[in-house]
Amino acid sequence: MQERTLGKDGPVVSAIGIGAMSFADFYGPTNEAESHAIMDAALELGISHLDTSNIYGLGKSENAIGSFLAAQGSAMRDRFTIATKAAITRDKDSGKLKFDNSAEHLTQELEASLKRLRTEAVDLFYVHRRDPGIEIEEVTETLAGLVKAGKTRAIGFSEIAPSSLRRAAAIHPVAAVQSEYSLSTRFPELGLVQTCAELGTTLVAFSPLGRGLLTDRPHSADAIAEISFLKTNPRFVEPNLSANLAATAPFRALAAEMGTSAAALSIAWLLTRGMHVLPIPGTRSVTHLRELAAGAELQLSDADLARIDAILPVGWAHGDRYADAQWVGPERYC
Repeated sequence: MQERTLGKDGPVVSAIGIGAMSFADFYGPTNEAESHAIMDAALELGISHLDTSNIYGLGKSENAIGSFLAAQGSAMRDRFTIATKAAITRDKDSGKLKFDNSAEHLTQELEASLKRLRTEAVDLFYVHRRDPGIEIEEVTETLAGLVKAGKTRAIGFSEIAPSSLRRAAAIHPVAAVQSEYSLSTRFPELGLVQTCAELGTTLVAFSPLGRGLLTDRPHSADAIAEISFLKTNPRFVEPNLSANLAATAPFRALAAEMGTSAAALSIAWLLTRGMHVLPIPGTRSVTHLRELAAGAELQLSDADLARIDAILPVGWAHGDRYADAQWVGPERYC
């Protein structure tokens, strides 16, 4: 397994991690035993980074990780680098999403996450979404205080602009920034990839398989109808869905020609974007996890990359990556 450094001076981790939203029924039902099987296989494959959040299944994902660590014994904790997040909540009256970056909220939520994860500290704690009512410098001071208190070893932000990253990094080192990044979503190349490299910040790429489009088994229309996030996402509604399936078919054929899976080829491509890029695909299947790990072993030549770019050039995807309601929270910067 290839390796990466998490942040400028952080721990060495596997070149891919596991996005543990998949432990929380987001893309289909799962259970604790299946999540434990994924983590068992991860250890076998040399995958050492787990990424979760307090909001994934309202604690279900964190509980699955915590119960696995507890069952394996205290020595298991050091075999994984664990990241979690907080800041997304709902208004009690309207039920609408809101973002709370207050020191009180972040501290309370991290304490609750530590209990579910059954650990004294996480390796990385993110602000999941920015609260526009609080300056990022103040939020970074809060996170720095959590580092000083021994609750987290490093800090990060999710879905922020390069300019916000620079402001935060002026206060305290930012180990990681999460953003959606894949062959179907190359928006981070308009500044975030470069700023992260300059500052020594790891760019943690979520949805590296284009939410299934960049695999050999993309979701069917019937499956999409059962997944609340996808059934309103512009790339998964008609006519965009059919157009995107047609556009990615040659990519699947290329992967087969190269003797690998589309998922592995997607991961391999993303790992060529820089030593500071760390994909965190999610999965509910051990077989699929092995496909993903195989991507970290592929070595792509310039000719391979040129063929991929010819099939899926920048901007090929039909539809925005989010619907209007899904765009609430992420910072747009171009």
